[in-house]
Amino acid sequence: MLRPPVRLKLATASVAVPLLLLSACSGDSGDSGAGESPSSPASTAAATVGPTPTPSATYRPASAEGPAENVPLPVMPEEAKVQSKEGLEAFARYWYDLINYGFETGDVDPIKAISGPECVVCDNFYRMVASGYKDEDWISGGALVVQGVSSEYVLTPEGRYQVLIQNAQEASEYYGPGVFYGTREGYPEPGVQIIEARYRADGWYAERVDTISG
Repeated sequence: MLRPPVRLKLATASVAVPLLLLSACSGDSGDSGAGESPSSPASTAAATVGPTPTPSATYRPASAEGPAENVPLPVMPEEAKVQSKEGLEAFARYWYDLINYGFETGDVDPIKAISGPECVVCDNFYRMVASGYKDEDWISGGALVVQGVSSEYVLTPEGRYQVLIQNAQEASEYYGPGVFYGTREGYPEPGVQIIEARYRADGWYAERVDTISG
């Protein structure tokens, strides 16, 4: 039985947004984990004589054989906690890391914790995940690939800051135990979404997220 597809992309929002050129950022601070530090000879030697570390559980992506296993929860980078243009752009990348985490695990609580009720993209995403993880079902794929992030960092009349995100989405496959429901197409051609965020006592909060093109 093929589940009816639900698109994450939405109709163009009626939001006045300045045209910004989104350039892909390589080596940006949008990585969800802390960076690796090179090991010195002393630390390497100490590792060989110290106690054997407990091996961490191995990550396994979802496939026709089963759902993803041991998916690490993205960690907010320190830059994304700063009230600045760079902090907002890093927060936007982290926001999409949590969207992808939800696709892999069915857990939408982390994204809900930093998103408001006006997040139209969130509502669509929540429905997709609820449908894809009903009973013992799971989703494979569907990752959103961020290709550019840009903000003019101008305060709106509502007290928010806008950031534009250029992204594309991979196709996703829907499975259940012993059954393949079908494939939902992504959008390989980049689209643009907008996050309107407010900086609060506990950091950035995505009050509104819409699709504006694509």
